[in-house]
Parts: sequence; structure tokens; C-alpha cells
Amino acid sequence: MNILIIGNGGREHAFAWKIRQSSHCAKLYVAPGNAGTALVAENVAIAADDFPALGDFCLAKNIGLVLVGPEAPLVKGIRDYFKQSPALRDILMVGPDRFGAQLEGSKDFSKKFMLRHKVPTAKAKAFTVEQLPLAFDYIQDCKPPIVLKADGLAAGKGVIICLSQAEAKAVIEDMLLNKRFGEASSKVLIEEFLNGIELSVFVLTDGKDYVILPEAKDYKRIGDGDSGPNTGGMGAVSPVVFANDVFMKKVEELVVRRTIAGLRQEEIDYRGFIFVGLMNVGGEPYVIEYNARMGDPETQAVMPRIKNDLVELLVSAAKGELAGKQLEVDPETAVTVVLVSEGYPGDYSKGKTIDGLTIEHKAHVFHAGTKVNRGSVVSDGGRVLAITGKGPSLEKARASAYETVSQISWDGFYYRKDIANDLINYK
Repeated sequence: MNILIIGNGGREHAFAWKIRQSSHCAKLYVAPGNAGTALVAENVAIAADDFPALGDFCLAKNIGLVLVGPEAPLVKGIRDYFKQSPALRDILMVGPDRFGAQLEGSKDFSKKFMLRHKVPTAKAKAFTVEQLPLAFDYIQDCKPPIVLKADGLAAGKGVIICLSQAEAKAVIEDMLLNKRFGEASSKVLIEEFLNGIELSVFVLTDGKDYVILPEAKDYKRIGDGDSGPNTGGMGAVSPVVFANDVFMKKVEELVVRRTIAGLRQEEIDYRGFIFVGLMNVGGEPYVIEYNARMGDPETQAVMPRIKNDLVELLVSAAKGELAGKQLEVDPETAVTVVLVSEGYPGDYSKGKTIDGLTIEHKAHVFHAGTKVNRGSVVSDGGRVLAITGKGPSLEKARASAYETVSQISWDGFYYRKDIANDLINYK
């Protein structure tokens, strides 16, 4: 079948790389794509949220399956748009409708969903700008650290951990009054701080049944030692050493099954990925957040570990036929290191020529913020490349990734030097 991937990041390049290996993939397109997706698919100059143009393209190219990579088109209702069109409604799509995408699009919605279905999570309460005095009163009763979360989409940067009540009051005032994260912070959650270690679990579901994909741990802060501001993600590791069989059984029983049962109970026709952001607190799983799609850069660490034909799994999810499907996972470890533009996650320049891409690399090189300009690959975003090394051990996977990192450069690029270090000696 002909397949369309929507998006232009490292996640979409990893999807394209994996889907291209499928015997079921006749022609692969990515809209709008990047310089990396162009190596394995045909890029299409259509924005991820231009639903009419995407629909017309699907009809013109006889697309049989659409995989939606990023969250924005899901939250804006791309599935709803296709389902409302007699010409488009029979095209298979992996990604929830607008209502289901609220699991990511609204922190308040997802928190209430968790509480309704007894999914373990931190205590929290949401406030709008009109309720700022009530928010201040609520903070007075909170024990620092205090977590503040923008309710809407903030590109992975809408979470701030405050070390004092005074800081929390100043930050929530900035978020609500000054719209620090735009409309995303028109409502803010004040959440209990969980002391533990974080990981991500990924579920592919057809709304009734599911498969659990390999878990991963990502590194959100810009600097070594988890210093500096949050980013969209500076690296990832899969599998995760502290996610043993006992812990993952708890995740499945307490989180995954209750989440899927909640979707069924509320009649949410959810066909796609659920990213479950978890905190391991003394061996117990607590959900920090849901996302309505795969993570980035975790996808770049997870896809190389999946042995299955990915298209078969995606089609089964889209058709509602996941029952009985089993996942085959490569036991080797994958370590992903993200290379970013100087200044990220703040202001950064684009158009820098990237050297070292044409040589043969030991690790996978997934493109994120890149494009081709006059025959050269140049930087075109904050997160530019994601390098994924694999190996029989964490140390060897890490060495493979960083060896390839050392062969690539551009003016002003930056990367963390300590990805996976914390897990090598984890006890």
C-alpha cells in the first residue's frame, strides 16, 4: 500500500526508516519531511496541519495508511476531518481523534481522566487567570518542590519545577498573566512533586487491545548532569535498567489496562499511540503525563529495537484488529544522542552546513531539523540530528553513538556528553 507519514522531525525519520523496510510498503511519502526522510521516502511540501491539502494528496496518490507523527494535527482534529469526508473516511489512520487527543492537549483533561479510572498519579489542581488568588492560596498549602504545568501544548517545555512557594507564585503569575507559553498556559496545573526516576512507556492500541512497545528514558534538560532549562529531549536510552519485569507488570496492570479500559468506558475510539510518561517512585509507577503520539527522541531509540513489520502492527491498530498481536523486541540496547543548534532551547540560527553526513557511520543518523539547500544538508531547527547507537551492552551502544557524533559537526552545534551515564552504574 501507499503510506503517508505526517511530520518533519526525528521521530518521523525513524518511522520512515522502519516503514521503508516493510514488504507492505509500496510508496512512502512524508509531509513535509526533512533532509533525512528524503533519503528513504518522497517528501511532500504540505504542512502537517493543512488538512484539505493532505486530504487531496491522499486521494491523488491512493494513500492506504496515514501515520500522524506530531501532536498538533491530532489535537486540531485531523482524524475528525478525514472521518467527516465520504472520500477520505475509509483511509486507515494511526492517531486519535480530537477528543482522544485531549489526553495530551489538556493536562487538566488527562489528570481528571486518570483520577476517574484510578490510574496512579500525583495530586494536582488546575487554575485560570481569574482564579489566580485561589492559586496563591493553594500554593500556600503545597510542600516544595512544586510542579507547574501549562495545560495546553507547549512543545515539551511547559513544565517548571519550583523550589519554593515564592518562586511558584511568581512563575504561575508569569504563566497566567503574561502568557509565558501563549494559550497553552491559559490554564495551569499545580501538581505534587514526585521523587523518583522517570521513564517513558509506549502503547499502540486500537481502543480495545494493545501492544506495549520497548520502554525508554529520555533526557530533557539542555545541560550535562540534568542542568539548565527543559528541551524537547536531548537523548534517550532503551531498554531502561530500572524497568524490570516486576515494575513493568505493575505498569501494565495499574496504568495500561486501566487507561485502555477508561477509553472503552468513555467510548473514545482511540486508534494510535499512547505515550505514558512515568515516574518510578520506590518501585511504584505514577503517571506524570500522557501524550497522544510517540516521543521524540525516544522513537529513535525504540524503532531500531522492534523486530516486527511495523506496517502490519499499524494497519492492525487502525483496523481495530490488534487482538493477539505479539511484539518481537531486539534485546540489544539503543542509545540516542541529540545534536542541537547553539542557543537551543532559546533563540538559534538556521542554515548552517552540516559536515560528516556522507561517510558511512556505525550508528543510525536520524534527521530532525534539516533541509537541503543548494545540494548541501543544512540545519533547519533547534534539534537537528539524533544519533542512535546499538550494542549488546549499554556501554557499547553508548560508545557507538558517540563515535558517530564525533564524525559530524556544524558551526555552533551542541550535544550532551553524559547521555546514559546515569544508567551505567545504576543500582
